[in-house]
Amino acid sequence: MDTVELLRILVGFDTTSHRSNLALIHWVAGYLEGHGVEARLIHSDDGAKANLLASIGPRAPGGIVLSGHTDVVPVDGQAWDSDPFMLVECEGRFHGRGAADMKGFIAACLAAVPSWRRLDLRRPIHLALSYDEEVGCFGVQRLIAGMRDHVPSPALAIVGEPTQMHVGLAHRGFFGHRITFCGRPAHSSDPALGINAIEPAALLVAQLASLARTLVRQGNRTTFNVGCINGGTAINIVPGCCELLWEFRPPDEASAAVVRDELERLLAVVPADVAVEMTQLAGVPALCAESGSAAAVNMARTLGALWPPGEIPFGTEAGFFQQAGIPSLVCGPGAIAQAHQPNEWIAASELRAAERFLARVGAWAASGCEAR
Repeated sequence: MDTVELLRILVGFDTTSHRSNLALIHWVAGYLEGHGVEARLIHSDDGAKANLLASIGPRAPGGIVLSGHTDVVPVDGQAWDSDPFMLVECEGRFHGRGAADMKGFIAACLAAVPSWRRLDLRRPIHLALSYDEEVGCFGVQRLIAGMRDHVPSPALAIVGEPTQMHVGLAHRGFFGHRITFCGRPAHSSDPALGINAIEPAALLVAQLASLARTLVRQGNRTTFNVGCINGGTAINIVPGCCELLWEFRPPDEASAAVVRDELERLLAVVPADVAVEMTQLAGVPALCAESGSAAAVNMARTLGALWPPGEIPFGTEAGFFQQAGIPSLVCGPGAIAQAHQPNEWIAASELRAAERFLARVGAWAASGCEAR
């Protein structure tokens, strides 16, 4: 099967994050088995979802990991011109949910498997497909833990998010939180009988905004957003509870530590009669351009990734691979501007570019050359 036919099949699976991805994963495992490749499934705790890990070539260090997530964002409330889960071609574009983000890359990888199998590979090519990237990168953490026992130290991990085949060498992290303040409700005719929960919440919002301005003055690129605030029941009732949903995006772990330390200090001075509960909803580490990754980046250029390398504006799973000691970058077909949009599409030219790139991956793995 070619890339387009495989993309048609993958788009046909509704793998919206709140649904199971097992039908797609089992189909991919069967496809790989048909080409003599064994797939290992790494399930979620409830068994409703799974990562897939498969290796083509020898069990040896120095291989390459090609990583992609199988889940997609919802289509609810979007005005599509066609069935989102049916691939439609129009004027050199293939429309369908996940076509760009990021089933196009996965389809191109699967299409390359038969040719990789015909080569005498001296270094392995590892396929790593994850679940729940769109809701917090939860699956990849379990996938990487599973890799430690089955994948000898790779030379490089490439996360195939849509970059139009340019090299993404860095991106900010993403840390999302819920903070709940609980006071005591009372009739507003005598506010002293209650404990207002909105007041400390509002103060924290102002303090986060002040911290954001301070970091900007210091040249730190960490960003903040308070996305939702919800508290109180009526104008004449002292609010007993207030909830904040907020996030920050640091360029590196040192910046993340600064924010965490300041947040701890701010919450420590909340009045003792207000209960505070904080939950981290998502934690995605930044991908940092490291001096030691030069060899991996040069290898990506040799494979045909477009130059120059740079920072991308969105988060990916690449930071997790980097944290695990695997040099990592982001490079894949399609444009991020199409991701999550109604009538999401990927250009046929982008799929062809991915095919050429992956053919070079096979040639590199067969040559046995070191990354340099």
